[in-house]
Amino acid sequence: MQLDPDELRSRIERLFRENFERFGELGAAISIWQNGKAIVDLVGGFKDARREQPWTNDTLVLIWSATKGIGSACLLHVLQEYKIDIERSVAEFWPEFAQNGKESITLAQLLSHQAGLCALDRQVDVLDYPAVIRAIEEQKPLWPPGTAHGYHARTFGFLLDALVRRIAGSPLNEYWRKVFADPLALDIWIGLPEALNDRVATMYAAKVGKAPEPRKFYVDLATPGTLARKAFTSPGGLHAISAMNKPEVRAQPIVSFGGIATAHSLGHFYSLLATGGAPFFSEQTLRWMSTTLTDGLDRVFQIPTAFSAGFMKEARDSTKKILARSTTAFGHPGAGGSHAFADPANGIAFAYVMNQMEQSVLPNDKALRLVAEIYKTAA
Repeated sequence: MQLDPDELRSRIERLFRENFERFGELGAAISIWQNGKAIVDLVGGFKDARREQPWTNDTLVLIWSATKGIGSACLLHVLQEYKIDIERSVAEFWPEFAQNGKESITLAQLLSHQAGLCALDRQVDVLDYPAVIRAIEEQKPLWPPGTAHGYHARTFGFLLDALVRRIAGSPLNEYWRKVFADPLALDIWIGLPEALNDRVATMYAAKVGKAPEPRKFYVDLATPGTLARKAFTSPGGLHAISAMNKPEVRAQPIVSFGGIATAHSLGHFYSLLATGGAPFFSEQTLRWMSTTLTDGLDRVFQIPTAFSAGFMKEARDSTKKILARSTTAFGHPGAGGSHAFADPANGIAFAYVMNQMEQSVLPNDKALRLVAEIYKTAA
């Protein structure tokens, strides 16, 4: 499938404008790549609610859980470099992890949200890294590992980071900069330098409105004691959107939901993954990213979801498609509307970022209608 850049840009530009004119977008950017080249790069709107600071090509913005895809790529690269198969146990590399029934959990199960560690029984603060790691080490799985999956909204980044530290000897955010971000000149940060704060768009909470689908999940998300609520509130802290705009919080290397990026750089990284990964990733590592490891009812989202080693996949029984028209596509969305994926079958990469959140954790229509347009153009 070969896209016509001029035709695609014309179609995407129209829909992108509509996101502001009809659907309430404040500031946003989109980057679409094919075969290693950026073919559409658009920015629009404003970094602030007063509409005084225009969104420009170098505007950075919080990408929430889209950070998980970046973190997963780092751990997979570490496993590749140290010749470690994903079917080996986590406890081989993290001995303290082997408590309370976790000794047999594999790296594959951990990466695909099957470990049963989506919530913690102990109350710990998300910014207290040692306490979170101890709580994970002592946590009993919430279901028999490998028998089901459930989205690890907050714990996932700590699991990735702990393994990178133990195998490669450095925190994940430092590994990201040294191995990928600096060599590729990527404007993607997990822990933002203070000097870059002026370039960051302010993030705004979703406006009150009709709860999105899946309704049961969003009702549970607001109900104390439910698994959904526990998964999105443990470890605790940083629940107010406004807190994520503080420079001291942006500086924290929060792998689960703290990444800050431009759309262009996010698209650039996924373009690398969409075109074979060389010279960074082997064919085997790309197969880990693109091969579905679990597919079915998600215990947290309560709808069908699917995961490869660290990335979201299209679920077999999903009623709402979130990726590309390809069984090999993989990616990761972020809360409120950001989204990114790679489609290796067609060499396509997509990234969408914004600062006016919607009431959704999974990709919403502002991004998904742009994705649909890519494939409609090539139909």
